[in-house]
Amino acid sequence: MKYMLIMQLNPAAFDALTEEQREAVMTGHEAFMDTIKASGEIVQTHALGMPADSAVVRVRDGVPVVTDGPFLEAKEFMGGYYIVDCATRERALELAAMIPDAAVDGLAIEVRPIVFTAWPAD
Repeated sequence: MKYMLIMQLNPAAFDALTEEQREAVMTGHEAFMDTIKASGEIVQTHALGMPADSAVVRVRDGVPVVTDGPFLEAKEFMGGYYIVDCATRERALELAAMIPDAAVDGLAIEVRPIVFTAWPAD
């Protein structure tokens, strides 16, 4: 079963870390990626840009209306994700706990099952 491991980011919490702690988080991601590559559980991963760099598109009366910035104002936002393919939900939770963000106050990993894929990833 495929799961999305969503890294929920709170910039204030991340900014409160020391330089050494931030480096440990980044190095921890490298080690986590090595682990899920070696186990064959990685499908893909992406880091996302900041919400301030996003745009929201709504179509009103057939006309696209574009608004700069995030869809919702929030302290936390989706900073990136891993998609993994593993045997059980328990394994997905185990993998999420290995992501270094899970050990930082103010950050979290959301584990969500993927229920539909329209086409295979390249």
